Amino acid sequence: VERNTTTYSAAVSACEKGGVWEPALWLCHEMTEDRVERNTITFNASISSCAKGGAWRSGLELLIEMAQAGVERNTITFDAAVSACAKSGAWEWALQLLREMADCRVWRNTITFNAAVSACEKGMAWKPALRLFCEMAELHVARNTITFNSTISACEKGAAWEPALRLLHEMTQEYVERDTITFNAS
Repeated sequence: VERNTTTYSAAVSACEKGGVWEPALWLCHEMTEDRVERNTITFNASISSCAKGGAWRSGLELLIEMAQAGVERNTITFDAAVSACAKSGAWEWALQLLREMADCRVWRNTITFNAAVSACEKGMAWKPALRLFCEMAELHVARNTITFNSTISACEKGAAWEPALRLLHEMTQEYVERDTITFNAS
């Protein structure tokens, strides 16, 4: 079987789906040694593998490599990197990635913001979580149950009960479905 971008990308995607980040990272670097072009799909799957494995620093390193190699970074790329930060509570890095997306004119969607809010929640940074929540409204990015729950949970962890109650009320006004997690966090 010929080793090319397609075969390597398929192998990296298989690692990502299997939740193993180290082999995905090895394959991504092996491509460089074999002089096989790495593309957005390869990098996205590798970064996503790192996100699933909690290896956020490795995911960020791949994001930097991607930029240095001149490979296009898109919303999926950044979503994976922000998700990697979220799993580890690396909220400062998640916010930095959001700024970088804006600077690069890459669309930030509900998934991106939810991951960043989740990073803030895990890092017990309720004020940045609330700022992201408000920024979503300003940018007309849809806020869903996950957005509200993560923001309310961040407020709860920061003992900021007043904003948490306001968010609960706002959920009702915006007809966003409330669930068990919503009420447990508030």
